[in-house]
Amino acid sequence: MISYLEFEKPVAELESRIAELRAAAGAGAGSGSGTSEGVKVDISAELRRLEARSADLLASTYAALTPWQKTQVARHPARPHFRDYVEHAFDEFMPLGGDRQYGDDQAIMGGLAMLGGRRIVLLGHEKGHDTQSRLRHNFGMGKPEGYRKAVRLMELAGRFGLPVVSLVDTSGAFPGIEAEERGQAEAIARSTEACLALPVPMVAAIVGEGGSGGAVALASAERVLMFEHAVYAVISPEGCASILWRTAEKAPQAAEAMKLTAQDLKALGVIDRIVAEPVGGAHRDPKAAAQALGMAIGEELDALAGKSAKQLRRQREERFLTMGEGAPAAKRKGRSGT
Repeated sequence: MISYLEFEKPVAELESRIAELRAAAGAGAGSGSGTSEGVKVDISAELRRLEARSADLLASTYAALTPWQKTQVARHPARPHFRDYVEHAFDEFMPLGGDRQYGDDQAIMGGLAMLGGRRIVLLGHEKGHDTQSRLRHNFGMGKPEGYRKAVRLMELAGRFGLPVVSLVDTSGAFPGIEAEERGQAEAIARSTEACLALPVPMVAAIVGEGGSGGAVALASAERVLMFEHAVYAVISPEGCASILWRTAEKAPQAAEAMKLTAQDLKALGVIDRIVAEPVGGAHRDPKAAAQALGMAIGEELDALAGKSAKQLRRQREERFLTMGEGAPAAKRKGRSGT
């Protein structure tokens, strides 16, 4: 069963009608009587017409999504998460857990994996798919031990010369008092620092929500990819609206002003590449979405292969220094490096 979003109601109505016709056609064929050949042809023709109309409507709807609608798509409960990408885009995943200090955070997962014949270190947020798994993974909101685990795995990648790939999908780091007691802010800062200091290539992908420092801590790479219907911002639209207008009901206006879509962020130089999703969003075909992402990440790693640690660190430095200028770092003139 597909879970439809509010703006997808016209598509839902068409697809419901299609399902009813298919059921009627199946019942007629199974009864062996009461249905003439002419009626069968009419149902088949009507099905084709409705399916074509539904496909066109779905494509046109997703081609004109507002920033708030993209936020809803990025949060879709059936959208693929870390484990789905591991299954469909990577091979031989060997999970590694624990931060060697406190415990193992299930919101941030990581380990060794293969991508196109290349051994990598893979990190990412896992939100879960049902109530039980969402609680186990804390809805993808990392705790200090999760970010310290990420630092440990990035240091491992540096020692063994393995590229790092991160899949970002979080509304933000966990804000609970216990996380603050264990040094949440420091852990996020250390994880961001570890990304920037890596001596090996790093490619980050915003696959759903990229929220606040909890996202930046795994996305401070020299190449940042983003799915076309993902979002990436310092705060949620609801949070922004609550601050500016004292009501979360202004979230659609906040989303418009925040420039949180992949298209806006590409123009601002915050991300480097937009990865296309299946028509209707990644949740309609998780396998195809994962395979497209895996191919894009592989291409980026190929382009980064052979660069020295100094070149990689300089590239990360330049991308952050030039954000918002709307031009690639390589085109920036007159900046002196350190």
